Amino acid sequence: MFTQHQVQEFKEAFQMIDQDKDGFISKNDIRATFDALGRICTDAELESMIKEAPGPINFTMFLTIFGDRTQGTDEEEVILNAFAQYDEGNGLCNEDTLKHALVTWGEKFSTQECDTILAEAPTDGKGNIDIKKFAQILTKGEDEEGAGA
Repeated sequence: MFTQHQVQEFKEAFQMIDQDKDGFISKNDIRATFDALGRICTDAELESMIKEAPGPINFTMFLTIFGDRTQGTDEEEVILNAFAQYDEGNGLCNEDTLKHALVTWGEKFSTQECDTILAEAPTDGKGNIDIKKFAQILTKGEDEEGAGA
């Protein structure tokens, strides 16, 4: 389901979240992780996250949860169609225009979230994002996208 590289990345993430290093992710581990990121979560939000797993969240369960979630990732074509409305020609969209849309409409992103996401976007050096390459990165990951080049 995952490449060896992806499993290693998940392992690193699991170890970072497992604050008490007991091999299981608990509500307190998740709370501490979010606190470290500067986001305060309610008990209801934390309970909801914990309840996504049918049992204790060890590394195997962690991979299973993310495996189920990645199966729901939008296909590249869906993402390309979403970005098409921002296409200013030749498959490029203006980064500032896209950022404005992401922080203004729909499920709004914070400015910091936008900056994090758009830092991964392939640009032409003039403030324009290559829509096709960005969609590939979002659906397949940067390593796999770069491997074909």
